Amino acid sequence: MPKITFFNLPEDKKQTLLQAAKQEFSSVPLFDASISNIIKSAGIPRGSFYQYFEDKEDAFFYLLGQFAKEKNIVFLSLLEEHKGDLFPTFTEFFKLFLNEVENTTFLKNALLNMTHKIERTFDRMTSEHEINENFNKFSSLIDVRILHVEDDRELFHALQIITSVLLRNLIHAIAYDLPRGVALNNFEIEMNLLKKGLVR
Repeated sequence: MPKITFFNLPEDKKQTLLQAAKQEFSSVPLFDASISNIIKSAGIPRGSFYQYFEDKEDAFFYLLGQFAKEKNIVFLSLLEEHKGDLFPTFTEFFKLFLNEVENTTFLKNALLNMTHKIERTFDRMTSEHEINENFNKFSSLIDVRILHVEDDRELFHALQIITSVLLRNLIHAIAYDLPRGVALNNFEIEMNLLKKGLVR
């Protein structure tokens, strides 16, 4: 989490710094990113960077967290639009993500260099890491009548499974540079298998 001095910056300076960080994280994976490049692009001294962030990981995960928050709002909107049906909601969400990865090298780098911490950040877009108040608010929008789940614990794990399918398909699409139609077809096949179940 950025330091309080970052949040006290004027909005234009804050955005300049974030844009410089995003530019660096878009050009190289996190572990290859250079604070020197970020501060040069932002036009600030090195010492100032450390007044705002602990390190480059702090800046990266703040950016990724902001992205996840934005997508969480989109996901909830889609869930309401589809009257709580998870399957068309996730399919539309996947389509939106395909648009993002086609246009955002920052997201591509994050997905292709996935770590447990990055995966946990992405999880926040569709669920929480555990059943809590936020999860309960989120799950209240889901139409559980059309799902074979007994309780919130099973719903939580169902969401984890579907989110894993989404992320794996996105990574696969990027890594193999799949055409959009192929990537979407692969995702829909797996979603249909989940929907039908695998046991006769």
